Order: sequence, then C-alpha cells, then structure tokens
Amino acid sequence: VQLQASGGGLVQAGGSLRLSCAASGRTFSSYFMGWFRQAPGKEREFVAAIGWSGIRTYYADSVKGRFTISRDNAKNTVDLQMSSLKPEDTAVYYCAADRGGNEFLQMTSYDYWGQGTQVTVSS
Repeated sequence: VQLQASGGGLVQAGGSLRLSCAASGRTFSSYFMGWFRQAPGKEREFVAAIGWSGIRTYYADSVKGRFTISRDNAKNTVDLQMSSLKPEDTAVYYCAADRGGNEFLQMTSYDYWGQGTQVTVSS
C-alpha cells in the first residue's frame, strides 16, 4: 500500500483544514487507518484512527471534538477534518495503514506510512 497525504497549509487559529490521504491498491478496506503528527523537537503522536468499515473512530484527547476522521473505501481515501485549530496543532501530519488494528494507538503497529503534510497554525 502506498499512501499520499495532502491538504496541509497555513491557517489562522480558529480556522479549519481538511487533510486527505489517498491509498493505492485494492485492499484498502482491510486496513485500519490512522493519522499521526510530529511537531518540531517532539515525538510523533497519535491523532486519530478509524476502523475498516468507518464506524469505529478514535481520537487523542487533545483533538477530540475538533477533529473528525472519515474514510471512503470506494475511493481509497481517509480524511481528517480539522476545526478550531490551535497553534499547538502545528506539525507534520502523517497518515498510516495498519493491517492488525489491535494496537492502533502505537506507531509501531502501522505497516505503511505516507510522506507527511505540513500544517501550520498561526496565532
């Protein structure tokens, strides 16, 4: 599976952005999908994840209520709608695919990673 993330950019605090991750291959629906982010000088951290059918979703406490993850298995895409953005959301955002789906909070559980897209939130 190859993943291509897009949609990052510069936005003012309180604004919104929608990230998208396009996946290659015909087995997209068999992967648990996640979004992670890495701010300068910090470790990569979990942001959100979504189950195979799109019904189950999970969020880090820091983004709960502001971010929404969704997927379209027909189009092989997973999106992250980000609202009420804060300067502390500034990071490179990565999408990732996990065949297992059991340890989706852990980076090490994911088998494939996209290249990352920069999100910068100005105050």
